[in-house]
Amino acid sequence: MATFQTLTTADGRVLEYLVSGPPDGRTLLFQPGTPNSAALFRAIVQPAAELGLRTVSYSRPGYGQSSPRPGRSVADAVPDVETVLDAVGAEQFVTLGWSGGGPHALATGALLSDRCQAVAVLAGVAPYPAAGIDWFAGMGEDNLAEFGAALAGPDQLSALLESFAAELANVTGTAVTEAMAGLLSPVDRAALTGEFADEMAAAMRRAVVSGIAGWRDDDLAFVRDWGFDLGKFRVPVDIWQGRQDRMVPFEHGQWLAAKVPNAQAHLFATEGHVSIVSQLPQLLAELLR
Repeated sequence: MATFQTLTTADGRVLEYLVSGPPDGRTLLFQPGTPNSAALFRAIVQPAAELGLRTVSYSRPGYGQSSPRPGRSVADAVPDVETVLDAVGAEQFVTLGWSGGGPHALATGALLSDRCQAVAVLAGVAPYPAAGIDWFAGMGEDNLAEFGAALAGPDQLSALLESFAAELANVTGTAVTEAMAGLLSPVDRAALTGEFADEMAAAMRRAVVSGIAGWRDDDLAFVRDWGFDLGKFRVPVDIWQGRQDRMVPFEHGQWLAAKVPNAQAHLFATEGHVSIVSQLPQLLAELLR
């Protein structure tokens, strides 16, 4: 059974991380969403292990037991990624970023191209503003409120997230669907059940165990300059997106696939933000190619 571990960064912060799967396997760095933390998602770990991949995930600053890092950019995740990879003995790796982990996976691919061999973005958000799309079109009401507050500044965003976090602090697998009701399309509601719902609820509870700092700083980072150039990629990138996504609209995936050089688009008319996890066996196989 995988257990949470912690390390101390060069600047004295704590990072928590989780390692699962074959200990001598090639490394898959899983970068979780927003709000989320290092988590054992069997829907990821099991197909990864079947392909010989060891899954490593970590909690970005402010989530779980990881120390906050106010004012961080998306690109600021890269030194933390390096620290975690060094701790687990992974010189090279492939990475998967889901939802809010998508921008961070892209940052890793852009800025660690000597170690990162391939990037997959699963339902990942586009930069704000993204020329040529209505960034908010198709978002559920809660996300409209959340990102509107992010644009208004940290005080307004913090007040909103405190109310959201109070609901997530004790959320269970059976309740998580209702907690996210306004963000779930029918196909996502049907997918968020059983063990997967339990694991999602556990990751969300852990994400806010120390407060909202991680969630707040993710949101603020998404609507500021990401700190790297999306047009300069030397590693393969695959973009996976579903049209039934009310958290990160379909157009975000289309935009990323068009703007990242040589990105391969995997676009699904009938998948949503959660149900698209069903594509993971294919995604991981593509990532290894």
